[in-house]
Amino acid sequence: MTAAVEGVASSVELIEHAPVVSLALPDGIGRALAAGNIVDAAPDPYTPGRWSLRAGSKIGAVAVAVPGGGEAFTVRVRPKVPIARLFFLLGYSLDPQGAWRDGDVEVAEHRDLLPALAHAVERQVDRALRQGLLQGYRATEETALVVRGRIREAEQIRRRFGATLPVEVAYDEFTTDVAENRILRTAVERLLRLPGVPRDVRRRLLHQRSRLADVTAIVRGQTMPYWQPTRLNARYHHALHLARAVLDGTSAEHAPGGLRIDGFLLDMNKLFEDFVTIALREAVRDLGHTARLQDPHHLDDAAVIRMKPDLVLYGPDGTPCAVADAKYKAEKWGGFPDADLYQMLAYCTALGLREGHLIYAKGNASHAAHRVRHAGIVIHQHALDLDQDPAGLLAEIARVARRMTGP
Repeated sequence: MTAAVEGVASSVELIEHAPVVSLALPDGIGRALAAGNIVDAAPDPYTPGRWSLRAGSKIGAVAVAVPGGGEAFTVRVRPKVPIARLFFLLGYSLDPQGAWRDGDVEVAEHRDLLPALAHAVERQVDRALRQGLLQGYRATEETALVVRGRIREAEQIRRRFGATLPVEVAYDEFTTDVAENRILRTAVERLLRLPGVPRDVRRRLLHQRSRLADVTAIVRGQTMPYWQPTRLNARYHHALHLARAVLDGTSAEHAPGGLRIDGFLLDMNKLFEDFVTIALREAVRDLGHTARLQDPHHLDDAAVIRMKPDLVLYGPDGTPCAVADAKYKAEKWGGFPDADLYQMLAYCTALGLREGHLIYAKGNASHAAHRVRHAGIVIHQHALDLDQDPAGLLAEIARVARRMTGP
């Protein structure tokens, strides 16, 4: 924690799901942190000017600035799992066929997420651009003084009222300003604005931005351009997947009163859920089954009460044969939360299944199986150890998949 003027902190470093930290903060900053759902923030009821902060499942770095308030306040939240393991979870979730293993993105030396992510993105962008910028055809519509491509007759009549020049034209342009390059340029721009990017990485990011100088960045609020993995853009794949993580997790917004929040946050709940469901989908595919993620169903006959399990497994005949939900953290000290059991019981009842599976990140409880009275339903609770190497983690997923598919 860094002290600023008159004992008021200018930054704080928290650890995911660690105990509460108390520090002096301007009320505007404290309220912004609480309203922005960045960390759990509450004013100290006994000491004016002090706030209690506790990190939840969101990791990364955020800077909060109040107009006229001087230096921005920075919150950094470190993950509990090693950075290299976190990047394996992230890489597998984004691209299971080309997932990064430890060392592939050279991030093990970093303790915090944002410096590691910025370093990884810059390295992958550099590798993608070594053979030059990708080029392709882009559909373009513009007003010109010469005819190029075809004339947009309807637009010419509507805008020019019969005038010969200028001309409304449409044509296909062979350019570097294609979706893949635009996504990389935008990710680089976002990283350069975030707090906590190391100076040497920032210098290299500036170099990548200069290489992409003729490419148009995506303005916040615009729809992300679509790109499709092909043989031609294969060298871009890893960089594009990481860029997607950057763009999905960054925030830059103006709150009431001119308050500004800039940062990158990654939700470990969502990351764990994505990894578990995608890894299970890959594992059961080898066993002759199919899996649907976030599969919508209804609990009642009137189809009023909707439910959406993380994963529903279907057998070769197309009928549901198993259901699973991923839960990153067990909040109950003595074991798994009872509410998760009730939720899984509802899934099994509605789908007509005899077994359900809850999958947690390993915490204070081990594997358990519960047979529900008068229902004959068994609910399994599995715990994955995220501290082990990728091969061991995928082996645990494979064991869960075999249990789900039956003998």
